[in-house]
Amino acid sequence: MKNVIGREIPDEVLKGKRIFKGQFAHTGEVAKVAPTIKHVNPGETKLVDSLEEAIKKTGLKDGMTISFHHHFREGDFVLNMVMDIIAKMGIKNLTVAASSLSNVHKELVKHIKSGVVTNITTSGLRGELAEAISNGLMENPVIVRSHGGRARAIEAGELKIDVAFLGASSCDDYGNASGIGGKANCGSLGYAKIDAEYANKVVIITDTLADFPNVPASIDQTFVDYVVKVDAIGDPSGIASGATRFTKNPKELLIAENAANLIIGSPYFKDGFSFQTGSGGSTLAVTRFIKNEMIKRGYVASFSLGGITKPMTEMLEEGLIKHIFDVQDFDLGAVESIAKNPTHHEISSSFYANPHNRGPIVNKLDVVVLSALEVDTDFNVNVITGSDGVARGASGGHCDTAATAKLTIIVTPLVRGRIPTVVDSVNTVITPGESVDAIVTEAGIAINPKRTDLVEVFKNSGLPLVTVEELRDKAKKIVGEADPIQYDDKVVALVEYRDGSIIDVIRKVK
Repeated sequence: MKNVIGREIPDEVLKGKRIFKGQFAHTGEVAKVAPTIKHVNPGETKLVDSLEEAIKKTGLKDGMTISFHHHFREGDFVLNMVMDIIAKMGIKNLTVAASSLSNVHKELVKHIKSGVVTNITTSGLRGELAEAISNGLMENPVIVRSHGGRARAIEAGELKIDVAFLGASSCDDYGNASGIGGKANCGSLGYAKIDAEYANKVVIITDTLADFPNVPASIDQTFVDYVVKVDAIGDPSGIASGATRFTKNPKELLIAENAANLIIGSPYFKDGFSFQTGSGGSTLAVTRFIKNEMIKRGYVASFSLGGITKPMTEMLEEGLIKHIFDVQDFDLGAVESIAKNPTHHEISSSFYANPHNRGPIVNKLDVVVLSALEVDTDFNVNVITGSDGVARGASGGHCDTAATAKLTIIVTPLVRGRIPTVVDSVNTVITPGESVDAIVTEAGIAINPKRTDLVEVFKNSGLPLVTVEELRDKAKKIVGEADPIQYDDKVVALVEYRDGSIIDVIRKVK
């Protein structure tokens, strides 16, 4: 069966799932589910002596679903620690529902091979784990969800978490947990919040046991069943690993300048506008260019959003942004900011981007700047599979913000290495072309022809406007035609759009 963007979805993998019909096709009222809860009598303790004891107390057994968050990124110790203990306990056939998975989680490969883990749902796959899955390691396909899509699936009961194992930088003995105040601070616990609210059992794992009450708490005591103190939950230096990167690369700076000029010349750049930019080289540079123009014009942004970096928090402290809404911190500067700035707000992934609540904050975005591994002539974007077809990225909030912002800009070099990034058809669609307003490269800016209003605004602007087909042709002229990737028929991952419909699949590479 083909979906609305022409992607073939095998009938056998749908299993009752919807097929993608457009970015706002699936609407209507959906009932929220509720977790099971138990009362705690006065004097009862939630503090347990070991992770193994906590796991036993949760009643974890074969076939259940367990969840983790990724706020420690490449510095995370929690997932591997918990999985090793579960394996020793002989529990099998588990679903791992992580908000995202990184290189550090390669230990999951052995647990998949041994049958401890038989299903995975995540936003991202990287490193040895991703390569093994792309080469057919798992019998059941991974489910890839956006950050908003994951929150939606949890609230709707499509993803039912039996036990959430949540690392916290500090926690008291009654379960008031925070991403600050400890030895390994990660800042916002935005992705953990939804797990704590909807999991049947919640275990907080910390290396810093704080005095009661540990407030303000990211996760409060009313959601927590057990607290475990361990020696170390993570390495905070890994939070910024592979994320924040300042660039001096002339190509990336030209891309950023083109993107900034597009924003500045748009109807959306005005006093009180809102924006989200990423943490890569070009996107961080866009923030710097916009900042300079805001100072010249005396503009103050109403809010910025998303994964937060130090350049964003500096703008907050300089009075250039009124509010930051923070679902995840990408560097230690952002972690420090959330601890001290009252207008730096921690938010859950549902508040951030769940398309089926009464209004995620992405709905109020004016401008978003996003990166890409590939874009195609239909403006579809791939941010998860590389030029070899192997998973090496994450859905993240890409499609969530692209669908909702008034101006969605994709920044990408024309070629990366010897690989074209503007192609006829991307390997994997994460964000559909209908959500994308412009593609910005060092070789020019392609505005989506469907945005006739933007075409009219910029036709005499002096910006280097080109068609997306011209960008594709320039890329081909530089590096030639790329050899097509060879795939098997086996589906190794289902890519859900934010509304839960299937937008694409990832197949096993030959």
